[in-house]
Amino acid sequence: MPIRRNSPCKVNFVLNLLGKRSDGYHELETLFFPVPLHDVLTVDRAAAASSGATADKVLLTCDHPGLPCDGTNLVHKAATAFLAASGIPTAVSLNLEKRLPLAAGIGGGSANAAVTLLALNELFDYPLAIADLDRLAAGLGSDVNFFLQPNPALASGRGERIEPLAPFSSLRGTAMLLFHPGFGVSTPWAFKELARFPEDLNGRPGRAREVAQLFQSGDLTAAGNALFNGLENPVFEKYPILKLYTGFMRRNGAFGALMSGSGSTTFGLFPDLKTAREASVGFRKEFGTAGWLEVVAL
Repeated sequence: MPIRRNSPCKVNFVLNLLGKRSDGYHELETLFFPVPLHDVLTVDRAAAASSGATADKVLLTCDHPGLPCDGTNLVHKAATAFLAASGIPTAVSLNLEKRLPLAAGIGGGSANAAVTLLALNELFDYPLAIADLDRLAAGLGSDVNFFLQPNPALASGRGERIEPLAPFSSLRGTAMLLFHPGFGVSTPWAFKELARFPEDLNGRPGRAREVAQLFQSGDLTAAGNALFNGLENPVFEKYPILKLYTGFMRRNGAFGALMSGSGSTTFGLFPDLKTAREASVGFRKEFGTAGWLEVVAL
């Protein structure tokens, strides 16, 4: 029987850079927060020969014309890695229904990869332990490990070392407005530009945990004011419209607003769904009808 799973997204309540590492990556600390907006992934066994290269056993389809279905796709990479690690000779078919924007800074592709690993492991009756999935996820991308579990989490290293946290009960009854303007921001470019912003490149350690503790304590005003993204300065310099988005959200009821990841999605946290929906109407009047806009209850 095929397995059909939602593939969620995330925002970063904190993205704090702690300098460049010898391997070329940036050391970071981040506070991931899961957002209940989804792509949909379906996995199944495929009727194909059980011999040949592992890559030939991954049959991927997708409804998004701009997303390749070959070995460059993270879903394809994840399935290939799973089959190789598990030694399973069976071919698999995967279908991705893409609902989240691409290159948005909300981890849609990373979640697709993580959900692929989890769904295939379920499909074949759990041949791999969670530690094995964790290792595969770390090899696929910096954010993939986060999506192997459902809760908010602190992350360190290049984002692959995950410390899951209890759900933030203080956010129950609040809402989030997310907006993607229809263009992406290159993550490598954004990190490269940090060299011009030394204070953002070498941030103060401990910031992510401090904000997590504010959400855990229920002090939403302080938590909203403490949201931080060290990539905002280089990205806002090139794309100043993004700063206008977060400013609008704050002026219209958000107790916190930020760019997620390397952008270009921005989000606002609102005290309730009604306020968020009213802000979304005003946002459309201010900035037009283009772009992906979602309001979601938390």
